[in-house]
Amino acid sequence: MTQRHLIQRLGFIFLGLVGFLVVAPILFVVGSIIWRGAGALTWRFLIEMPHNGMKSGGILPAIVGTLVLTAGVAIVAIPVGVGAAVYLSEYATDNWFTRAIRLAIVNLSSIPSVVYGLFGLGLFVLFLGFGTSILAGALTLAIMTLPVIISTAEEALRAVPAEFRTVSASLGGTKWQGIRYIVLPQALPGILTGVILGLLRAAGETAPILFTVAAFYLPRLPHSPFDETMALPYHLYVISTQVPGMPEGVQNATALVLLALVLTMNLVASIIRSYFRRRREW
Repeated sequence: MTQRHLIQRLGFIFLGLVGFLVVAPILFVVGSIIWRGAGALTWRFLIEMPHNGMKSGGILPAIVGTLVLTAGVAIVAIPVGVGAAVYLSEYATDNWFTRAIRLAIVNLSSIPSVVYGLFGLGLFVLFLGFGTSILAGALTLAIMTLPVIISTAEEALRAVPAEFRTVSASLGGTKWQGIRYIVLPQALPGILTGVILGLLRAAGETAPILFTVAAFYLPRLPHSPFDETMALPYHLYVISTQVPGMPEGVQNATALVLLALVLTMNLVASIIRSYFRRRREW
């Protein structure tokens, strides 16, 4: 074996070891949650209302609240985020204004989520008078996810070869027709990546909903966008830290449901993304 092959093999071994060190803690945490929570995870646990101070019953309001909040974030953040990315990538000129916008987007993506929660409390809950509601929580989470969606969508649009735009213009299409029918479909896999990351972050956040929407204990389903609701991240925090005598199985089963929900959303979105990636023409 030559020295070059030996160095290459040692490099592969080192990279494999680093990969294992990254994956092993994740597998340990997931395995621990499954081992401790699978026994308490029953069908009744998923479809019943909580009672007895949340020590028994189910977590249906928290599941429904998380799904409703995530849907609200998608309705608000996806059109605004993709629209902003289209403007920055296809229409905006490279000047101080657009550079300032991109810098602001990068800075917004690094702001702690608790700051977004306080911002949502001041703007949506108090100033606009939405109160502690699903609407206030969804708008707060949407603002928090916009930097991720805008950045990844813009990069996906810029990655589409310029020849696609040139061919569209040479055939008599307008700029918007080229973007709508050629550029956006080709960039869709990358856009979906940003949407997935944003929605998954929104589904698992606790601090923003703590100030804007989450109820400590609400054994009923929401009826309007102006209702409070329970949510899985905050519910998990509450039963783990604020309720004495809470069975450990209930805590881990709740964590397992949240984990399964996030992974299912990721899996479905990844399948859709792979489908459009196979249809891409470059």
